[in-house]
Amino acid sequence: METTASRSGYNQRIGISKAQYSEMCKKASDGTKWWLTIPKAFIIGGAICAFGQVIFDIYSSFGLSDDITASCVSLTLIFISVLLTGPGLYEKIAKHAGAGTLVPITGFANSVAAPALEFKTEGMVTGIGAKIFVICGPVILYGTLASIIYGAIYYALN
Repeated sequence: METTASRSGYNQRIGISKAQYSEMCKKASDGTKWWLTIPKAFIIGGAICAFGQVIFDIYSSFGLSDDITASCVSLTLIFISVLLTGPGLYEKIAKHAGAGTLVPITGFANSVAAPALEFKTEGMVTGIGAKIFVICGPVILYGTLASIIYGAIYYALN
């Protein structure tokens, strides 16, 4: 457990005063402006989904079945998300959109690509291989667990 004395010594070592530290803590704990963040998430997330629908309509015009079209749309959105993750553009969009970019499939693709890019300098095995699922691993785990539970409930009720 950290004591005030040890925290104070740490502050002195990194060159900030108690007042600066207090100001940093206050700034970090300020609440969000939910009346702005929620509509932005809704609008940008909706725009991503609308873009997906446009892509769906384009693929459908080629005469593809709905199942194949849906798969092509998912792959296209994943590709675009990873393409935007590389130069850091996805992060800039997510900064303003919040959950609007996390909920669609694009957010999942970003959560896989970002750690892979971040840790690529550590090598294929200890970098990319070990860190690629750091963010999305819990989503996969709990998503799979939830689907098993929901499936069992559905089976029991029918």
